[in-house]
Amino acid sequence: MAFRLRKNSRTLLLKTTALAAVAAFIQGCAQTPAQQPPSEATIAAHVAAATRDAGTDLAPLLALCQPAPAAQPPQAELDKGLRALIDKPAPPPGKAFDNLYFVGADWVSAWAIKTSDGIILIDALNNQMEAAALIEGGMRRLGLDPAQIKYVVVTHGHGDHYGGAPYLAQKYRARVVMSEADWTMTETKLEFATPVWGAPPKRGAGDMSVKDGDRLTLGDTTVTLYITPGHTMGTISPVFDVTSDGQKHRAMLWGGTAFNFGKNVPRLGSYIDATRRMGTVAEAQKIDVLVSNHSGYDGSQGKLAALKQQPAGAANPFVIGTPAVSRALNVMGECAQAQRDRFVLQ
Repeated sequence: MAFRLRKNSRTLLLKTTALAAVAAFIQGCAQTPAQQPPSEATIAAHVAAATRDAGTDLAPLLALCQPAPAAQPPQAELDKGLRALIDKPAPPPGKAFDNLYFVGADWVSAWAIKTSDGIILIDALNNQMEAAALIEGGMRRLGLDPAQIKYVVVTHGHGDHYGGAPYLAQKYRARVVMSEADWTMTETKLEFATPVWGAPPKRGAGDMSVKDGDRLTLGDTTVTLYITPGHTMGTISPVFDVTSDGQKHRAMLWGGTAFNFGKNVPRLGSYIDATRRMGTVAEAQKIDVLVSNHSGYDGSQGKLAALKQQPAGAANPFVIGTPAVSRALNVMGECAQAQRDRFVLQ
């Protein structure tokens, strides 16, 4: 009798488990419906999702949800627009963290990571003049020595990020770091060719071509270089530690944001995949700081101004928390999906 009771209980348990598995499968199917074909409704849904995720703190990223052009502007229009952006007065340099400094222009940013054995510079602005005035000059104003620049990491192969790199590399014997895809692009056919920008760097014997996940170590600092294709196919998004009043945080610099490459649906797909993947990285590594190489997206100028005014011990405004970093990546991904659907419908 006892054996029979155990056998019935086991049978009931197996049936209950099977029913639960079926119910979970059905629920999962209901929660993850098949991808809807692109339509005005899907565009609106992606924009709505981005708007919800952005809230008020990440609202600048919603500029990505505006329709992007299907083609690059005519050359004269491109040059005129770039000159207008470059002519804007530069903000003052600033110290965002104990080891991270802003030395950029109004429109485009450059960041200096101070290590125990020199400086890793991320991006080099539009041209030699800006590199001298804003990067060298800004570093000196902040108590940094430009001669300590050991590496210039170019996040992607557009001139507003590589324009000053040849000057800095030659003057300080700094090594230029780019992805292979963007080295190749700058050596063959530029996406944006304009006299407004400085010439791209010429790859030297000491320069570096990096792959996804490669690590760049200088002194006490290691920067992990993730390839996040989309803005260019070799865009680099560095991840590294920063400290604020001795408190360690994990930072990501999103290396390429705008959809300025025209009607290229596969490339938008790569961008979408990159935001999803880096969202996973952000969660796994507890990344709580997100900065950009264009201050219009990360609000860095306002945050630097706030840091100068706030009392000692106050929270660093650059520390937004891992959930906000994840939301930011979701916003960019949803806006990319909206733009993908727009292009498909054209």
